Amino acid sequence: MRGRNPFDGKPQMTLRDVAEVAGVSEMTVSRVLRQRGDVSAKTRERVFAAARQLGYVPNKIAGALASNRVNLVGVVIPSLSNMVFPDVLGGIGDILDETPLQPVIGTSKYDPVHEEHVIYEMLSWRPSGLIVAGLEHTEAARAMMANAGIPMVEVMDVDGDPVAAAVGISHEAAGRQMAGEIVRRGYRRIGYLGSSSIADHRAQKRLKGFRQGLAEAGVPLSDECFYAGSSGFGTGRAMTQEILAKTPDLDFLYYNTDMNAAGGLLYLLEKGVSIPDQIGLAGFNCFEVLNGLPLRIASMDSRRKDIGRRAAELVAANELTDEVVRFDPVFLEGDTVRRG
Repeated sequence: MRGRNPFDGKPQMTLRDVAEVAGVSEMTVSRVLRQRGDVSAKTRERVFAAARQLGYVPNKIAGALASNRVNLVGVVIPSLSNMVFPDVLGGIGDILDETPLQPVIGTSKYDPVHEEHVIYEMLSWRPSGLIVAGLEHTEAARAMMANAGIPMVEVMDVDGDPVAAAVGISHEAAGRQMAGEIVRRGYRRIGYLGSSSIADHRAQKRLKGFRQGLAEAGVPLSDECFYAGSSGFGTGRAMTQEILAKTPDLDFLYYNTDMNAAGGLLYLLEKGVSIPDQIGLAGFNCFEVLNGLPLRIASMDSRRKDIGRRAAELVAANELTDEVVRFDPVFLEGDTVRRG
């Protein structure tokens, strides 16, 4: 015999229930919970206490029908497992925590068609704003974003054509800056190790800028090695072994991410390679979790938390804007490059 569901037939809690416990009118409860109107602090506390006692959660969707908005901010990122995005989300949270707005996270899985679906679903809830990673989207997604009539911010990148506002760094400039730092330190036989995925637009832009920076300095890129799939220590080790087997006289390895650079570093140390004199190496993104490695990897701070905070500020201002905010990445030489 199936057990009885204790919630079967249980009536939904209403404003009237809260009003009766608090000893006030339903209109007063509505004003307090919607943070509208002039209500005394004592009355507010009575209403909140009653709502907590009863476990009442206001229906924000119904309450938003008049304004056609809910206090949600859609945030679309490629992946929750990519270590790039927790800092961005943390920056967004720092700002939205001081407002009635709450972020709702969706993932695109690096698939533009899936991203289009996620954006459609989020906009169907009539959020108060939308923050989307990257500048490359389907035409349908761009059209939805352009016509949503809410604050819209694309983050992480400013190399392209934003739909409205954009907050990020120039990845092409970051690549050129890294090339300049490497050449200035006397390295000349340079290899690049990165993703083969054309969907990783920001890494591809950094590679483009890196090639340009080397060309401007009159230094050819000696070799390249690409991987399919996920980055990580194992990927970095495998690529490092592969590229040095092909081109053993390389004196510098530039990785698309610190996670791959960490695997390369451990491989080189196991092989007894002198770092940074025999071979230097650098990554990108400056992940604090890697600070416990034997050597600090040279990297570039991509200003992720700053980007998240500024994007959230633009949304919280509740104004339509096409402002482009560009942060400058910061090179951190660590222990794996010669001193500049």
